[in-house]
Amino acid sequence: MPSSLDSVRVAVIGGGPAGLMAAETIARLARRGVQVHVYDAMPSVGRKFLMAGKGGMNITHSESLEPFLDRYGARRAWIAPLLDAFGPDALRAWLGELGIETFVGSSGRVFPSDMKAAPMLRAWLHRLREAGVHFHMRHKWSGWASASGDTATHQLRFDTPAGEQTAGCDAVVFALGGASWPRLGSDAAWVPLMATRDVPVMPLRPSNCGFDADWSPYLRERFAGQPIKPVAITLTDVDEKVHNRQGEILLTETGLEGSLIYALSAPIRERILADGELTIMLDLAPGLPLERVVEEVTRPRGSRSMSSHLHGRIGIGGVKLALLHEILPKEAFTDASGLAHAIKALPVRLVRTRPIEEAISTAGGIPFEALDSNLMIERMPGAFCAGEMLDWEAPTGGYLLTACFASGVVAGRGVCAYLEARGAWA
Repeated sequence: MPSSLDSVRVAVIGGGPAGLMAAETIARLARRGVQVHVYDAMPSVGRKFLMAGKGGMNITHSESLEPFLDRYGARRAWIAPLLDAFGPDALRAWLGELGIETFVGSSGRVFPSDMKAAPMLRAWLHRLREAGVHFHMRHKWSGWASASGDTATHQLRFDTPAGEQTAGCDAVVFALGGASWPRLGSDAAWVPLMATRDVPVMPLRPSNCGFDADWSPYLRERFAGQPIKPVAITLTDVDEKVHNRQGEILLTETGLEGSLIYALSAPIRERILADGELTIMLDLAPGLPLERVVEEVTRPRGSRSMSSHLHGRIGIGGVKLALLHEILPKEAFTDASGLAHAIKALPVRLVRTRPIEEAISTAGGIPFEALDSNLMIERMPGAFCAGEMLDWEAPTGGYLLTACFASGVVAGRGVCAYLEARGAWA
């Protein structure tokens, strides 16, 4: 037990949203004199957060709670208590306290009024420093200095520019991210370290990622980087559940990605893992019923080419027309009825996920079953986990960030409850 209040020390390893929120929660709730130290391997905190905000900082989503929770799939029941503690409305209120106004976009997504991540991060770091949080940059966690994690304090090792350093703490929050974008700090180097303490880790897999389709050189060279919109995707997952969604995808040099692909990345990935490939069906004219497409395509076209006919009658041209030529045999363009059916259900074979380093996020990590309700590792008292290193996933649209913030709040509260139960500030 700590000998004095001033000696109570909490380490937060990882300076992303989950780690920073855990640090703020502890600094706010803990008794005066408790030291909160944030360690990060990078020269500055929040690097992936800033990168994610470059195209417009989508912080959360405005949809009602039930569909919101459904976005977390198989982990819905585990994420629900986290959002009960700190959900989308609480997140927006917290941003308001930081002086960051938000608005709801036409898609229901919530953004800061200036659409930027940097002002939010600056205001947040200013508040954390005012609260007494200490920051240690270029400190990469490299394990424990003690032989066992079952001690009263955690002795942590860090690789730094000055060599290896150790730091003792009474509780620690691990918020080390997954394995996506390793150049920004999420390199999954923590996985083997947790294994040394027999902490279970589910294999990390790409999520919100693209998929390879093995395009021809012509399609890659002429159409890579072009959006395909509007479009709908239909696929059957490993549990024989049919998914159908409409939106926008992006044709890449290697295959497909984009918001609609990301939203379906989990069922696509799992089918490819199970079967080695997956054929999805693309509806290139989602705004028109099949009967209307058949009617328009089979109309007499006179001297016009089929390409001109498709463009004139139903607006199929450009990258959509190129996809038809990529996938269908030449003779298909002489069968107007068959071509119409292909426009409404074009089979596209996906064969691989893109590398995990390219993914927006990752699935897998430390399972909730290995944690208590406060996100403390059952076999390692005083060690808590938050953020993407936990075993869950969600699509883009603010769902990822919301759960990361919420897990940081719950882990931070858990640290305070743990220290109080030990009499750390009695």
